[in-house]
Amino acid sequence: MPQGLPFKVQKLGHAVVNVADLDRSRRFYTDVLGFRISDVYPGSMMPGGMVFLRSNGDHHCLALVGGAPATEASARTLHHLAFELATLDEVFRARDHLKAHGVEIVYQGRRRAGCQVSVEFLDPDGHHLELYWGVDQIGSGDRARPAEEWCQTMTLEDAVRIAPPGQDTTLHDSGLRRLVNDA
Repeated sequence: MPQGLPFKVQKLGHAVVNVADLDRSRRFYTDVLGFRISDVYPGSMMPGGMVFLRSNGDHHCLALVGGAPATEASARTLHHLAFELATLDEVFRARDHLKAHGVEIVYQGRRRAGCQVSVEFLDPDGHHLELYWGVDQIGSGDRARPAEEWCQTMTLEDAVRIAPPGQDTTLHDSGLRRLVNDA
């Protein structure tokens, strides 16, 4: 591990893949491999539609994005990989670390389904990567958070200020708290 790295990846959190036939792929992953559906985006929310799948308590460990051309194998590829961080503070530090290294940030804040707080960026080959914290957990009731509680934001600072019910966005580093309060 590089000395002074201000965060540590805990695990590969989820993968998102582009598929040609969303219904066919959904049936394969649920009926053949045993994944369960957490949420579905219609084509109006994500071109081609999107299905969030889980195999454990995380809201999703795999997501499928429909609409990849069936005749173009190169389009049926990885959409992005996401890596989980241990704390919300680490997401802020990761963003600053990436910026300091000239990495292009393509998104920061909170996404919709799953409600994780993240920073998204490109690796040197243009692969879309995500570092995140706080993905929703699916409990024994087997229900995902309702869409009206998703609280999408476009900055990390807003993700702290505008939290969905039950998500504790307390920053422990006083410097980061000041940053959010001053923004």
